Amino acid sequence: MSNFGKRLREARLRAGLSGQAVGVRIGVDETAAATRISRYETGDRAPAHEIAALLADALGVPAAYLYADDDTTARLLLALGRLRAKDRTRVVEFAEALADTRPR
Repeated sequence: MSNFGKRLREARLRAGLSGQAVGVRIGVDETAAATRISRYETGDRAPAHEIAALLADALGVPAAYLYADDDTTARLLLALGRLRAKDRTRVVEFAEALADTRPR
């Protein structure tokens, strides 16, 4: 399973939705929706970025979350996505300051 597929499945299950429901939400015909989402989750197919953006919107996650390479980054992206813009800026500034104080 690809990172994208893993994240898509996690987001879908967290949202309590079936593959068919997610597919229908992004405009896939009801008869093909479950199969299409399953193929994205297993890595048999990779969606175009525009479709990934629709999937993220339907699941209430940032699109970048679906592409995160590691679990820590994914968690951070989910948390950032739930914050107001002002608070996201504060978190980013904190992280930048923290990174600047670390030895290299």
